[in-house]
Amino acid sequence: MHARTGRTVRDLRRENRTAVLRRLYFDGPMSRLMLGPATGLSSGSVSNVVAELVADGLVEEAGSVDSAGGRPRTLVRITPTSGFMIGVDIGETRVRIELFDLTLTELARTERPLACSGPRTARYDVDLVVDRLREGIAEVLRIADVPADRLIGVGVGVPGIVARTTEDGAVVHGQTVGWDAVPFERLLRAAVDLPESVPYWIDNGAKTLGQAEMWFGAGRGARSAVVVLFGSGVGACVVTDPMGPGRAIEWGHLTVRVRGRRCRCGAQGCLEAYAGAEALLERWREAGGVPPAGADEETALTAMLAAAYPAEPGTDPDAPEPDATEPDATALAVLAETAEYLGAGFADLINLFQPERILVGGWAGLQLGTRFLETVSGYAREYALTYPASRTRIGLGTLGPEAVTVGAALLPLVDFFAQGGRRPESKPTTPAPAWQSALQDRVSP
Repeated sequence: MHARTGRTVRDLRRENRTAVLRRLYFDGPMSRLMLGPATGLSSGSVSNVVAELVADGLVEEAGSVDSAGGRPRTLVRITPTSGFMIGVDIGETRVRIELFDLTLTELARTERPLACSGPRTARYDVDLVVDRLREGIAEVLRIADVPADRLIGVGVGVPGIVARTTEDGAVVHGQTVGWDAVPFERLLRAAVDLPESVPYWIDNGAKTLGQAEMWFGAGRGARSAVVVLFGSGVGACVVTDPMGPGRAIEWGHLTVRVRGRRCRCGAQGCLEAYAGAEALLERWREAGGVPPAGADEETALTAMLAAAYPAEPGTDPDAPEPDATEPDATALAVLAETAEYLGAGFADLINLFQPERILVGGWAGLQLGTRFLETVSGYAREYALTYPASRTRIGLGTLGPEAVTVGAALLPLVDFFAQGGRRPESKPTTPAPAWQSALQDRVSP
């Protein structure tokens, strides 16, 4: 028996549309003549594809550019309002929801708080999180006056490992937040008032951060990178194809000290037990530090860094007294130890994946990185193998602390482009082969 192989004409047309859409997205506006060499398509194919995309409303004319001695060439670009997507970041203290047009212009945003007190598992109560998304999605659509059926999808960054099943869609295993095989996509579909045709793309928050930094941030131009996310906990995303999706890894639960501190996952000696913001503040308190009473993690970490690295006299107009600039020795000692643990963790990433770049993101990562990333890099070079370490550049992400939301919105956009700019179509059902029905009767119950 020989199986049929090869692409169909429909496959080829979809791939051509994908190539043109991607090139216009990243480098447009462009003329049809410019699109040929940029996509590798013939001039005839480019003309046909552009005509299709214009007819579908996905591409529009965007002025013209002079040519060398000929007629001006018409430029084309992605039509911003030809589609919309929602990005969601389920963070440590809040759920952030943003609505974007197809060119990632933010049209509306809202934040819904999660409980800041009590046990972590109570903060991430599944019903509470689902309710926050239900409210927030309805609000951003209402603010921007965008019909729900114009959405190409909703992307959600979550804490934990995401698996997928036929029955439930995305299922989240978030051990550190008490999510044990939560059928998150099924729960969202039941609670959120969106058409059945709008797809959900649910993935690890570090992976969505990696997608954003590789497409639009500090990862542009790199063939491979590891993007690390520091918040209350620690995560990472490994990217080996700049245009493709990365792979989320549980880097925060790499053992850095045998029989070390108890991690919130239940194990001992995890990197997250030393370097996550929650653990870092706990270690400061244990050493005698005094975080602001009742402050959330972001405020407390800011206070810790201010204590360890006070402003120089005369540089801060709000500083009350010149003698208030003495560094807090306790905070400095805890941060110095943390820098070494992080350096060792970075060395493991270098030795395992040999990336061109390691990029630090997340609200805690950006705060910490501006203070001692150079020290962390020094430890990484010390602990890693010399050759791969010499070829890895360590730096900060450039998209800010809210990049997870942008990356989440990219999840439906990636699929939309992969489908050639067409929304998913329901597949017609076909009857099972006769042999399958016949043999099914022979199977014992």
